[in-house]
Amino acid sequence: MANQKIIEKKQQVVEEISSKIKAAATTVIFDYQGLTVAETNELRRKLRENDADLKIYKNTLTTRALNNLNIDLGTIAGPKALAFGSDAVAPIKVLSDFSKEHKALELKVGIVDGEVADKDMLNSLASIPSREGLLTMLAGGLIGVVKDLSICLDLYSKQEEN
Repeated sequence: MANQKIIEKKQQVVEEISSKIKAAATTVIFDYQGLTVAETNELRRKLRENDADLKIYKNTLTTRALNNLNIDLGTIAGPKALAFGSDAVAPIKVLSDFSKEHKALELKVGIVDGEVADKDMLNSLASIPSREGLLTMLAGGLIGVVKDLSICLDLYSKQEEN
């Protein structure tokens, strides 16, 4: 029979995982086996720069936390890590970019805004431009409209003068 202290400690970890999943806009489960310590530290740093966090938990405790939240991600087997982020796309982009340089990292499944996202969905979300990129595209589009309006008004004023 398991010691009561061990059971309580495991329950605390399950509650920690559950609270992190609830608080995060994005949770990504990925394979990290084959990454060196230096590469893992580099990944942690890149995730922190994008307001995200990387944690490694036992699969059984992660599965219990997911079951408590009524989330079915399928069977979690083998060494997996979890990335939690407050932005819906930033952690996915960081992990996807990192996986291009380091083939040992492979995205498996995730939870984005409360919805389960499979590998294909994660890859499509990784291709979305960043928030700053989208804002720049919007500003560029608006500048074009303003420019066209100013040209039209200038031509109209010249026509009225004649």
